[in-house]
Amino acid sequence: MTLLSTGTIVPSYVLDSWWTPADGSRTQLVLDASTGEEVASVSSEGLDLGDVVEHARTVGQASLGRLTFHQRAILLKRLAQYLSGVKEELYTLSARTGATRYDSMVDIDGGIGVLFTLSSKGRREMPNSQVYVDGDVEALSRDGSFSGQHIYTRIPGVACQINAFNFPVWGMLEKFAPAFIAGVPSVVKPASPTGYLTEAVVRHIIASGILPPGTLQLVSGSARDLIDHLDYRDLVAFTGSAGTARVLKAHPNVVEGGVRFTSETDSLNAAILGPDATKGTAEFDAYVASAVTEMTSKAGQKCTSIRRLIVPAGRLDEIVAAVAERVERRVRVGDPRADGVTMGPLASLDQRREVLSSVARLVEGGGRIVMGSTDAPAGADPNGAFVGPLLLAFDDADSPAVHEIEAFGPVASIIEYTDLDHAVSLAALGGGSLVATVATHDPNVARALVLGIAAHHGRVLMLDRVDARSSTGHGAPVPHLVHGGPGRAGGSEELGGIRSVLHHMQRTAIQGSPDMLTAITGQWHTGAVVQHGIHPFRKSLAVLRVGDQVQGGPRTVSLADITAFAEATGDRFYAHTDAEAAAANPFFPGIVAHGYLLVSWAAGLFVDAAPGPVLANSGLERLRFVTPVSPGDSIRVTLTAKRITPRETEDYGEVCWDAVLHNQNDEVVASYDVLTLVSKN
Repeated sequence: MTLLSTGTIVPSYVLDSWWTPADGSRTQLVLDASTGEEVASVSSEGLDLGDVVEHARTVGQASLGRLTFHQRAILLKRLAQYLSGVKEELYTLSARTGATRYDSMVDIDGGIGVLFTLSSKGRREMPNSQVYVDGDVEALSRDGSFSGQHIYTRIPGVACQINAFNFPVWGMLEKFAPAFIAGVPSVVKPASPTGYLTEAVVRHIIASGILPPGTLQLVSGSARDLIDHLDYRDLVAFTGSAGTARVLKAHPNVVEGGVRFTSETDSLNAAILGPDATKGTAEFDAYVASAVTEMTSKAGQKCTSIRRLIVPAGRLDEIVAAVAERVERRVRVGDPRADGVTMGPLASLDQRREVLSSVARLVEGGGRIVMGSTDAPAGADPNGAFVGPLLLAFDDADSPAVHEIEAFGPVASIIEYTDLDHAVSLAALGGGSLVATVATHDPNVARALVLGIAAHHGRVLMLDRVDARSSTGHGAPVPHLVHGGPGRAGGSEELGGIRSVLHHMQRTAIQGSPDMLTAITGQWHTGAVVQHGIHPFRKSLAVLRVGDQVQGGPRTVSLADITAFAEATGDRFYAHTDAEAAAANPFFPGIVAHGYLLVSWAAGLFVDAAPGPVLANSGLERLRFVTPVSPGDSIRVTLTAKRITPRETEDYGEVCWDAVLHNQNDEVVASYDVLTLVSKN
C-alpha cells in the first residue's frame, strides 16, 4: 500500500467509502516533526457528520448486532494478525511524527497487542451470546416465582473516539477494540498533527475486508459539530487536554442530552523513591532508569510520563547526578531515521512552543533547571520540533507550580519529602493522576505509601529488585488493567479487560419469573422449565439445550464410608473421625461426611459412563457446603444444563451445569457448577 505523497489531503473514511473535501476547502498543513517538510494537509470541511453518526447507528449497529461476543472477538484477532503483517510500513510513516523505532513499537505494536488481548479475554471471559450476565440472581419472592438479574446489553448508538496526537495508533485501537467486542460501531477522530498515521492504519483495516459494514469510520480534520448529532444512545471517549475536555463536557448534549462522556486528560504523575532505596540498591537504579525512560520515550509526550520525582530529603543532588549521567550515556536526540538516535523531536512546532512555555512557567514558579537546556539540541535541524531532556529542581516541595503545570514533553521536576506522610501529601497535590511509581523493597514503606496515594491514582507500580526486569514500566498501560485516573486525570477509565467492554454497554436490572429470565439471558435459572428424557451427557451441543436435566440417587452415607474416605485420602479432620470432638463443634451434630466425598459420590450419581459427546470435566465453580451429612443420611443430586458456550474455532464447547445435592429431608446439602467440554456433534 502506498504511503501518502507530499501535498496529499488526508482522506476520511465515512459511509463505507473514502471521502476528501472539495477543491478550495480550508485545510490544515501537517509537517514532518524532524525536518519541517510538508507531509500532508487535513480538512473535514463539507463532511456531513450527521450522516456519519446515522450510518453508524443503522448500518454499523445492524452488522455488529448479528454477531456474538465471541464472533466479534475472533474478527478482532484476525485484524491483529493482519496488521502485524504491515508494521514495517507503519514504522516508516511513524518516523515522520518524530517517533523512534522503539517509540513506534510502543504505539503500533502496543495497539495491535490490545486487539490480541481483548480478543482473548472476550472469548475466555464473555459468553458466546449477545447478553452479558452480571452477578448472581436475586430472589425477590419466597416461592422463587419472581427474581431479579442484572444484565449488560450494548448501547444502541455510536462510540465517538477523539484521540490525542501522541499515540495515533494505540490511541485509536485501545478505544476501538472494546467498543467492537461490545458491538458498538466507532467513529474515530484523530489529532491532526499525526492523523495521517491513523489514516494509514484505517486504510489497512478497510483493505483487509475483515470488519462488517459501518463498524469503523474515520474523520480526518476537525470534529466540528459532531457532538451536536449525538444523544443518550451514544458515547464520547476523549483523550487530550483538560481544557478541551471541559469545553466538550459543557456541550448541551452531554449536560442535558445524556451523551456518555469519558475523558483521559492531564496528569502530573509521580515517582516516589523509598527511603531504603539508597545509591547502589537495585531499587535506586530502577528508579533512575524509569525516570530517564519516561522523560525520553516518545520525547516525554505520554499522558503517563513521570512529571514529578519525589525523593527523600537530602538526596536530591545525588539523584539529579544519576539521572544526568544516564541521559549523557544513553540519550541521543535527533531525527529518528538517523542511526544511533534514541529520542526524536516533539510532534510539531506548536507542541515545542507549548512545552517551552510551560518550562518558563515552571521556572517562574520556583523551579531551576538542573539538567539540560531550553536551547535546541546541538546538531538538530532548526526546522524540527526538538527539545532535549530537561530536569528542574524545586527547593520548595509545596510550590504550586510543580503540582499544577504539566510540560508535555521531555521534562520532569524533582522535589524532596521529609517523611512518608509528606511524600503522600506531595503526590496528592497533583490533583489526581493516571499512575504513580513507588520504588522500595521495604513492605512497610510500600504499604504506607500505596494506601496513602491509591485513592489519588488509577494505577500504582510497585518497583523493586524482584520485578525491575519483568515490569512493563511506569508509563505502559496494559489492556488487562484499568487506564485512567481521578481528578485532573479525567475521572474516567479505559481498558481494564472486560471492564472496558462494559463501558460500551448498559447495565439493566430485569425482573420476572425464572422462565422469563432464562429466555432473556440464555442461562438457566432455578425454577425454570426443565427437560428429562435422554441423559444430557448423551447429547452433543447440536441437540443439548439449557434446562436439560438428570437426577440421581439417593445414596445412603455410612460411618464406614466416611472412615474409608478419611483413610484413603489422608483427610482425618476431627469432624470426620472423632465423635466427641465433632459433637463439640457448634457447626456439626457429630461425625459428618467429608464435603468432597459427597461431591465425588454426586458425580457417580449423574455421570453417564460410556464414551459420548462429553469430552472432559474442566473444573468446578461456586462450590458451597450448606447442610452437614451424618451417617445414615442419604443424598441425591440434580444436574441441569445451565449455560452452553460453543467455541467458534473449535469442534467443542463448554457446558456449565447447575449441580445441587439434597438430603432425605429435601434440604440443600451442597451446590456448585460443573464445567465440561462437550463435542459440537
